[in-house]
Amino acid sequence: MRSQQVGVHHSASSWQQRCPPAASVKRSTLVEEIAKRVLALGQGRLLVGIDGFTAAGKTSFGHELADWISAAGRPVLRATLDDFKRPWRDRHLYDRESGEGYYRNAYDYEAVKRLLLDPCRSSGATSCVLCSIDPLTQRDHSSEVTPLGADAVLIVDGVFAFRPEINEYWDFRLWMQVDAELSVQRGAERDQNWAGSEAESIHRNRYLVAERIYLQEADPLPTMDVVIDNSVFTRPQVVTS
Repeated sequence: MRSQQVGVHHSASSWQQRCPPAASVKRSTLVEEIAKRVLALGQGRLLVGIDGFTAAGKTSFGHELADWISAAGRPVLRATLDDFKRPWRDRHLYDRESGEGYYRNAYDYEAVKRLLLDPCRSSGATSCVLCSIDPLTQRDHSSEVTPLGADAVLIVDGVFAFRPEINEYWDFRLWMQVDAELSVQRGAERDQNWAGSEAESIHRNRYLVAERIYLQEADPLPTMDVVIDNSVFTRPQVVTS
């Protein structure tokens, strides 16, 4: 039986997606199954990482998972690694636009650890930061803290979540699987508003190249607790568990 919902704390970033409505019984059942597996890890703070190709559905699944866990009575914090990228004003200092440059330089892992992951791992910390730099407005939110309960569940989505720099933090690792071409197609459609006619090229020549470097160097898939084929939103399927 599910308890009264205690709420989900979201990032202040303008790079936000709403939690999607229930798409199918199959999807809702899978979200419940994964949520129960996370909660079975016990009391105390839990850190959940959700990774996968760009536009694989990481954020949507993270929101769905957060809503279920919150409704079960645990406080939940939601964050995305996109809110911890280096500011655009510094992009002249390094390559961020090629595929390899994006993989090496786009994300500020020191900020992720200092503001978000280290506090969540520290039993003495009472707050954390869910957003460093807003990826759209470039506003600095690093001084805006969110209360951190002793039994909070932090759910973080984002590409490269299991790089060596931050891989050790996670209690539960989830991979949303789609093939490369579907990732490019979905991403280009999603990002038309800001990328225009360049959207497909950005996804194919920057993000996809970066993700292939990540797969080759970090080899994250063998460490996953669950891999979900999310090719069809209404019919996600567990591939490995």
